[in-house]
Amino acid sequence: MAEKKAINPAPLGLSGFALTTWLLSMVNAGWFPGADVPMVLAAAFAFGGTAQFVAGVAEGFVGNGFGFVAFCGYGAFWWSFALFVDFFAKGVGGPFVGWYLLLWGVFTTYLWIATWKKGRALMLVFTALVPTFYLLAAGALTGNSGLTVFGGYLGLITAALAFYLAGAEVINEAWGRVVLPV
Repeated sequence: MAEKKAINPAPLGLSGFALTTWLLSMVNAGWFPGADVPMVLAAAFAFGGTAQFVAGVAEGFVGNGFGFVAFCGYGAFWWSFALFVDFFAKGVGGPFVGWYLLLWGVFTTYLWIATWKKGRALMLVFTALVPTFYLLAAGALTGNSGLTVFGGYLGLITAALAFYLAGAEVINEAWGRVVLPV
């Protein structure tokens, strides 16, 4: 009988992160209006939030502390973002939203530092994500929409890098060799 192989939950979490980040970043970059945010919220609840959180819990079961913290953390980010926009945003000022984004930037910064000991593709995802959060925070804190647009474009780069890493992990596993380097 063949030994049962553990499932790699990272591609699920990375895909949920990438898809939801791409959708929100298109709005932040000005490609689509704020009226389209409900589609982002649906993705945030289902794929960005729930699928990422499930991937994080699965990472914990295989002993990957980094994957556990990152996927559960960003899953919670997407849930909190969707809940805030859908139910709690009325009357909350831009500067307080800026602090929310700034603190996610701090969380992302120490995860980024941890990626220095991980694969290069993962490090690149976080290298793009760190300034994305800080630019979005600065835009909200100052009311400078140009910073938000710039943050949106960096978010698109972040999402593309996360899609690449997720795809590489699935493809490399399916082929049984490195097809796309990570």
